[in-house]
Amino acid sequence: MRLAIVGTGYVGLVTGTCFADCGNTVVCIDKDSSKIDGLLQGKIPIYEPGLQELVERNAREGRLSFTTDLPKGISAAEVVFVCVGTPQSADGSADLSIVFEVIRSIGEHVNGPKIVVIKSTVPVGTNDRALEMLKHAKHPVSLASNPEFLKEGAAIDDCLRPDRIVVGVREQATADTLKTLYAPFLRTEKPFLSMSPSSAEMTKYAANAMLATKISFINEMANLCERAGADINDVRRGMGHDARIGFQFLFPGAGYGGSCFPKDIRAVISMANNLGSGSSLMLAVDQVNEDQKHVLGQKIKNQYPNGITGKTFAIWGLAFKPRTDDIREAPALVLVNMLLAAGANCQVHDPEAMPNVKRLLGDQISYAAGPLQALECADALVIVTEWSEFRSPDFALLAQKLKDKVIFDGRNLYEPKSVASAGLTYHSIGRVTAQAER
Repeated sequence: MRLAIVGTGYVGLVTGTCFADCGNTVVCIDKDSSKIDGLLQGKIPIYEPGLQELVERNAREGRLSFTTDLPKGISAAEVVFVCVGTPQSADGSADLSIVFEVIRSIGEHVNGPKIVVIKSTVPVGTNDRALEMLKHAKHPVSLASNPEFLKEGAAIDDCLRPDRIVVGVREQATADTLKTLYAPFLRTEKPFLSMSPSSAEMTKYAANAMLATKISFINEMANLCERAGADINDVRRGMGHDARIGFQFLFPGAGYGGSCFPKDIRAVISMANNLGSGSSLMLAVDQVNEDQKHVLGQKIKNQYPNGITGKTFAIWGLAFKPRTDDIREAPALVLVNMLLAAGANCQVHDPEAMPNVKRLLGDQISYAAGPLQALECADALVIVTEWSEFRSPDFALLAQKLKDKVIFDGRNLYEPKSVASAGLTYHSIGRVTAQAER
């Protein structure tokens, strides 16, 4: 098929590239000329494992192209996907201004019958509002909703091998076209779920709300375990083997971040308030997560009752999760700002996110080329993101390098006894502190 993708962020670029890789002809459109110029030169604006090679190959073979010209970009397309951002507004609701700007522009420039698919995460009722905007288009436009379920760091696999495809449609013919388009991704009998646009819009929010709830739940249980002398890892195993619960998203940590969960939870709260129902559970999920981002900082303050002015902390991990350079709502930034405000120094390392942090914080912190370099002259180590290269360090070497011989682990990467036996005091999440064995 001939496709147009409006928006070249995580969702648009990954989706367009994966469609091209299945043999479709895809034009990716973005009004940001610097981003398009970079893509035309083979420069990928985001870090996503495997994406660079896919973009280069499909562009080279003529299936994937880029432009800032929306009228030209959609002219040959049978299906146009809207994949632009819906950032959080001041009141917590989703800002739909970019989505509606694109919808209006499509309506003004359609040159024949089109299927327009809203893939952006939007509140219930957005598709209906967009349909009103398209009523006076010169040619028939069928409007569908098709929420994305991509995880940063695993987006290509999620796109090519989805758990399910959800589409919200009004006409069976539109559903049939989209089912044909997605058929190469559903060869393992994963379902194609057709429903109303409103149900499709709500499905995206409900899914993210459930996952965020699991994270906040296990973090609250972890904090309770720590105070009660229980071990959250044992509790997690005891829970996760219950088939009704499972292990996914049941790992305690320093809180969730990124571009989806925080924004989407607040959008659900706003949507519920606007509909007059309220959402006590989502309010609690959001508050628990915001509190969790301060847990590591509180552990540090407890370890140093006389203050941390002049102390130097090595920080491993800045991105909100591994395998991405995304620092939006990242727990590491909350920690760094707390340390700086308290007069401490920060020496940080992250395999991908340091350029983004440097644009934000500049020279307020030091950037290390590798994990070991971040330890030079450091008093203590803090782990905030669970990159794989942090999982098996030489604890004896860490004990040698860290002046105070203390590790604060926000992701429970290590077995406490192993760390303590190397002469390190080890603070983790939901487990009793392991004191250094001298």
